[in-house]
Amino acid sequence: MMETRLVIDKNTLPDITHVTGAIPYRMALAGGWIDQPFISRFNPTSPGSMVVVALEPVFRFMDRCGMATSTRRVAMQHWQGRLPQGDPANLVRELYASENKNRLEPSGSQDMAGLIYPGINRLDYAIDFDGGYFPAHVESNNDPFIARWLEEVIYCLPVNQRPDGYNPLGIKNLDVEWIRRLGQSGKDCYDAILHRDLFGLGASMNECMLCWEAILPNTVRHPTINIDLLEILGYYQAHYAGAMYSGCGGGYLFVVSQEEVPGAFKVKVRINQ
Repeated sequence: MMETRLVIDKNTLPDITHVTGAIPYRMALAGGWIDQPFISRFNPTSPGSMVVVALEPVFRFMDRCGMATSTRRVAMQHWQGRLPQGDPANLVRELYASENKNRLEPSGSQDMAGLIYPGINRLDYAIDFDGGYFPAHVESNNDPFIARWLEEVIYCLPVNQRPDGYNPLGIKNLDVEWIRRLGQSGKDCYDAILHRDLFGLGASMNECMLCWEAILPNTVRHPTINIDLLEILGYYQAHYAGAMYSGCGGGYLFVVSQEEVPGAFKVKVRINQ
């Protein structure tokens, strides 16, 4: 008998966004938490900055891993699966209002900004602008050459989903010097990316993790977290140019390296064409 083989024309298959949805993801790098007014109000060198990078939805990121998936889910429902046209700053406010309606602990606006603004973005937060809830200024870069460089040097390792019952805000050490350093790490991160400075990028991410541990120690240590996040982080920081977690409680580990990182994958930056 002749063997019958099913031939599939990949050109006729639906795009992956039929599975993931077309709304982008976002990657948060150094400076995270400076978008929260309870942090930024103590910054002695305001504004403080953080970096967010828009990512193409070429695969599905796990939930509860610091990739703004809950905000993305709200955006999918609010805008019927696709980002609308319009001023990004206005869209950020619209999505912020939709997600945080009736919430006692509102999420920071960096989640919305990271999904909406294309490219690599520095978000500057100051308590004297809208109470610190929205960026006073957004510095964006959509240079495809810079985006491709970042794609080549950032490696992502799945480490740990946030467990049930986890809360990163149990301990708050609102020391002004650590908060200054946190806001500065975002500035240093953005500058390093624009200059394609591998070790400067890694150093800014390492600095951010030191700030998290000092200001909000439950971001890296908590009774509900059953793995040693700091031990894992320390290994990769010692062996590569730098590393940081995608969010509090672990999530993905972003590793900066010019060489392959075993077990890691890469992302695709979404830029404004």
